[in-house]
Amino acid sequence: MRRLFPTSHAGRVLTVGAALFSSVAALAAAGTAAASTATESRHKVNHVALGDSYASAPLVPTQVDPTCLRSNQNYPSLVARSRSATLTDVTCSGATTADMTAPQTEGVPAQLDALNRRTDLVTVTIGGNDIGFSTVLGTCAQLMSGNPAGAPCETHYTATGVDRITDAIAETGPKVAQVLRGIHRRAPHARVVVVGYPDLFPDDGVGCTSKTVPLAAGDFAWLRDKEKELNAMLARQARHGGAQYVNTYTPTVGHDLCKPTGERWIETFAPETPAAPVHPNATGEKAMATAVEGALTPHGRHR
Repeated sequence: MRRLFPTSHAGRVLTVGAALFSSVAALAAAGTAAASTATESRHKVNHVALGDSYASAPLVPTQVDPTCLRSNQNYPSLVARSRSATLTDVTCSGATTADMTAPQTEGVPAQLDALNRRTDLVTVTIGGNDIGFSTVLGTCAQLMSGNPAGAPCETHYTATGVDRITDAIAETGPKVAQVLRGIHRRAPHARVVVVGYPDLFPDDGVGCTSKTVPLAAGDFAWLRDKEKELNAMLARQARHGGAQYVNTYTPTVGHDLCKPTGERWIETFAPETPAAPVHPNATGEKAMATAVEGALTPHGRHR
């Protein structure tokens, strides 16, 4: 459920009685349908948020979980509030695909344990830590001083003739696919949304080497391309894994870590606004939330 007679007294009574019974039955059915509709309209969406630091928003006020560095202003919280959903947020800084099915650390259970058959919506941002992106950035910063005008980091990671980060992204693809299969098994009725990473570096490839952004001029374009490769892999896995992909890169172009304070939605290596280095600040998380909300509307598609 979203769920004839002769003109005798007895005949007239039967006819009127049948009509009354039909009317009452119709009213009862209508009342039941209305009650069902009202119950459905009162149903709150059960939203479970999975993912790493780009979903948990470390250091963005207000932090509500010191172990996972989770903010109540991260994009899952903003989306849940806008939709009046019931949110179970298990996003955790440092999470990898392995932490979806095994405890990340003591007191931090496997993230997929938060799912069940009553889950309606799942958002997940994962993969960046699988390719070691934070380590890559640290290496790039260390190499910058030896060749600030060149591309020492790209050279380091492609010295064998093979781009090691491209290979790491390819190796992470099947892991993301496994995560999506696990989500569907545990939450078979849920809408699953893979949320990509926002624009970290200038989309035009022109860098901004400085004390707060210690990257060589030639490495900006390479790092930009690696992020785009990561997002493209996530989009493919979502498409093949029965999930929807939300592009947060395009809506954040022009607000990368090279932009001045106020325009910058991604903080530098030395944040001026509360956020982890090279992570979204509160405005960046809001922009990600807006992209997710747009994808969740009936006609919204950010693929």
